[in-house]
Amino acid sequence: VQLQASGGGLVQAGGSLKLSCVASGSTLSTYTTGWFRQAPGKSREFVAGITRSGDRTRYLDSVKGRFTISRDKAKDTMYLEMDTLKPDDTAVYYCAASTYSSITNVEAAWATWGQGTLVTVSS
Repeated sequence: VQLQASGGGLVQAGGSLKLSCVASGSTLSTYTTGWFRQAPGKSREFVAGITRSGDRTRYLDSVKGRFTISRDKAKDTMYLEMDTLKPDDTAVYYCAASTYSSITNVEAAWATWGQGTLVTVSS
């Protein structure tokens, strides 16, 4: 599967953005999929994940209640809706796919990565 992320941009603190990740070559529903981010000078971290069936999700504690991960089976697209954005959310966001059935925050378990999309939150 190949992944293409989009939707990043510049937004003021408190604002919202919705990221998209489109799949090609295979369908997203055959993978556990998720989002990671990498802030300047920091290592990449897990943000959110969703299982193949879409029945379970997992979030980084600092984004719980503000971010929502979802998938549209018909469009074969994954989304990350981000609300109440904070300057600390500034990062390059990556979508990823894993063959594991569970949602892990271990980067090495995610075999396929899309290119990043930059999210900048101004204060």
